[in-house]
Amino acid sequence: MIVDGFFIAGVILCALAVLLGVLATIMRDYPDDFALVSVALLEVFLVVYGIAAAIRQAGGQTINGEPWEFWGYLLTALLIPALAFIWAVTDKSRWSNTVLAVSGAIVFVMLFRMEQIWDGALPA
Repeated sequence: MIVDGFFIAGVILCALAVLLGVLATIMRDYPDDFALVSVALLEVFLVVYGIAAAIRQAGGQTINGEPWEFWGYLLTALLIPALAFIWAVTDKSRWSNTVLAVSGAIVFVMLFRMEQIWDGALPA
């Protein structure tokens, strides 16, 4: 599998969201600002990733897998951090931080799969 810079940046942001969410779950009884900001940054990254993917595809770079599958994963990945953020803002409990951490893990898996689809690698 070929790994590009967007994937590496996404992995770093996902790891940051997971780490801050877990630490906030351990240390706080309410959603932590750092955990909220990390998930918001992850959402901004996904928007930029989607724009860059659209530009790459419009520029002639082909998706080696199924394009509908790639875009479906991207649209779903865009929903996960947004819904986790809304959950954490509305539910002021310790477990909101856990939801934020889990959203980072889910987006990591989806980014990994999107990278496989783009490069045409078979799932392991």
